[in-house]
Amino acid sequence: MCGFLAVLSVDGGSDSVRSCAARASVMLDSLEHRGPDQRGEWMGEHGWLGHRRLAIMAPEDGKQPLVQGGVAWASNSEIYNSEMLMGALAADAVCAADSKAIGPVLSRYGVRGLEMLDGQFAIAWIDDESGHWIVGRDHAGICPLYVGWHRSGVLWFASEMKALVDDCDRIELVEPGCAWVRDERGVRVERWYQPSWMREVPKRKADPALIRSYLIDAVDKRMMSDVPWGVLLSGGLDSSLVASIAARLSARKGMGPIHTFSIGLDDSIDLLRAREVARHIGSIHHEFRFTIEDAMEALPRVVEHLESDQQIRTGVPTYLLGKCVKDLGFKMVLSGEGADEIFGGYLYFHKAPSPEAFHEETVRKVTRLHQFDVMRANKAPMASGLELRFPLLDRALMDLSMGIDPRDRMIPKDGVWGGVEKALLREAFRHGDWLPDSILHRQKEQFSDGVGYGWVDALRDRAELHVSDAQMESVKARFPEMSPANKEMYWMREMFEARFVEGRASGRSVFTSLGDGRSVACCTHEALSWDPRWSSMSGDISGRTMKDIHQVSAAKDVRGAAG
Repeated sequence: MCGFLAVLSVDGGSDSVRSCAARASVMLDSLEHRGPDQRGEWMGEHGWLGHRRLAIMAPEDGKQPLVQGGVAWASNSEIYNSEMLMGALAADAVCAADSKAIGPVLSRYGVRGLEMLDGQFAIAWIDDESGHWIVGRDHAGICPLYVGWHRSGVLWFASEMKALVDDCDRIELVEPGCAWVRDERGVRVERWYQPSWMREVPKRKADPALIRSYLIDAVDKRMMSDVPWGVLLSGGLDSSLVASIAARLSARKGMGPIHTFSIGLDDSIDLLRAREVARHIGSIHHEFRFTIEDAMEALPRVVEHLESDQQIRTGVPTYLLGKCVKDLGFKMVLSGEGADEIFGGYLYFHKAPSPEAFHEETVRKVTRLHQFDVMRANKAPMASGLELRFPLLDRALMDLSMGIDPRDRMIPKDGVWGGVEKALLREAFRHGDWLPDSILHRQKEQFSDGVGYGWVDALRDRAELHVSDAQMESVKARFPEMSPANKEMYWMREMFEARFVEGRASGRSVFTSLGDGRSVACCTHEALSWDPRWSSMSGDISGRTMKDIHQVSAAKDVRGAAG
């Protein structure tokens, strides 16, 4: 993973690009955390590209922007089929890194070439002879990407909003699966990723063995690395499956045991369960503990790096874990994000009123990941220069799974998995000793709860001291956009506006990039209609709100548990 900033001409003129280049060069360094290893710039007639590199593949031979003939490109990417693409195109390589395939593919196929890239990416590509350019983002929005309108008439594109807010009059997200294009037809947005499951309720029957095969392949691809790597392990189903698969593949390839990492308060159930998984798969396991004060101290930095007032509860332990992992010398880790959205893993899915409603909600959850879990899981560790990869969001696996009849993805009422979330994923790995039974059957525990219930409780209590009842009574006047539903959200919004709104050139346009946090147990705002009681609970995202479903977990003494 890396960070880039691009200044691109809209009308083909070069004067505005050149006038912005010096300032853009300064703002590029606001992305240094995303790319602490190398820095590069390129200036052409129709655009300027700046890049900060975190070197994962070919550390000594992959500095960007890359240039080939009259074409230049910069990316925040991991392209897993790079070698295959280069062979198919019979193209000359400009470096040894996986980003080498981007230029030849887009030069040959234009925006359709994005469909050919297997991986996670945000890309800026320009043909400086014609002035044509493409700026695109992967199917799930794993790699962040923003567009800003500059007063000079050029467009700025950046990996993070902080590189744009002081100079652009308006800012928006580049949506997942979309590309901004300039060619002989002018400037426009094209959606290159349009799977049928987004438009209709699928009817294909489930095949657990096929899901298992696709996930193993997805993990295998993401083990590609020239630097030390590991797996973030919470002890929940999703991260445990990723770790188990990675451990088997590593052993099969003669690579030795993998490293796994977990974090929590002293009474964290996640620490206990992760330790159990690590013993089962034989990983070299690293545990980290944090205190409530560590978490409170990190709050402003987490808002700064997430560039959002959402996902702060989960973002704080993710940020702290990322820092610890990077301090050990690791630069890349695998993680388990995506399964809860695809397979309906959150506890509120027990209340889905119909298969159609279940599917529509999973579509909303998957297509908004870039504003919630994936945004947090990318940006919080990248604050320390740690890259995350997400096997469960592999495009082929995602299309396979989201294309299954929702009746087969819903929580079954009886049978082996009666009343258990993500039954289809569990069934895919039921045989073969992939996980201990206690983990294979473990109920969904949201990460912000699993690290220790005391964290969320302390955050709520601190917000009560920080925000008065009078402030909440006038919340809509103070915060008219998606008005915070409680004092905790009010406090997070205050921190966000102080950093990204007040006194910034882009003003309140940045709110188009935020997700709507009015939720119960992580449901979307639309799903609040599933239960009439939820409207009065809006804003409490903890799974513990599902009192009739949630099973309270307690690690009696994590510190003293066998390990």
